[in-house]
Amino acid sequence: MKSTGPSTGRSRGLRQDAVRNRNKLLDAAGHLLVTEPASVSMPRVAEQAGLSVATAYRYFSTLDELISAYVYSTIVELRNFSHDCPKTGTGLFEAVAAERVRLVRTHGVATVQVRSRQGFLARLRARDQVITAVRDIWERPIRAVMRHLDVADEHFDHALFLYNIMFDPRDILDLIGEGLDEAAVVNRLAQAYYGALRGWAGAASR
Repeated sequence: MKSTGPSTGRSRGLRQDAVRNRNKLLDAAGHLLVTEPASVSMPRVAEQAGLSVATAYRYFSTLDELISAYVYSTIVELRNFSHDCPKTGTGLFEAVAAERVRLVRTHGVATVQVRSRQGFLARLRARDQVITAVRDIWERPIRAVMRHLDVADEHFDHALFLYNIMFDPRDILDLIGEGLDEAAVVNRLAQAYYGALRGWAGAASR
């Protein structure tokens, strides 16, 4: 039988503290990125989280690492929604797109902070962690659209590429800023995406 003595209890407590502190830092970073993006720094994040700067640096060696971890946490949130969504066909795509727009409205200013100099397809081929998670979110919804539009499976990577262009969080925020509600943003972008996908596949077949 494994020991359940004091040392085991202390180890478990330390692990729980580590998870709790890391989550405090992620929550603090997200709050500041949305409310005070110009003031974000490790000392400011640590203060918001109620932790020391030294503790913050034990979890994240740089501010960029912390912001990347926060952005990845928002991607995981959408991935969970996509995996659990029971819809099919274009209804599945539009449901996940609606959740994407909702999350951008909540976290979008934060997600805009992380932009790679490398192109989407290059990052996809290199198995970049973020782009791999994006593929995991959208593979089922996009393949459902492709079947509905009778687009060949060979075009999937480019279909994902088109999604990335057309659902950029900066542009979603612009559309909301222009006065469109979330449902209108989803409808217009989805219909534009379907047209772009048809055009891309048609051009590739010529």
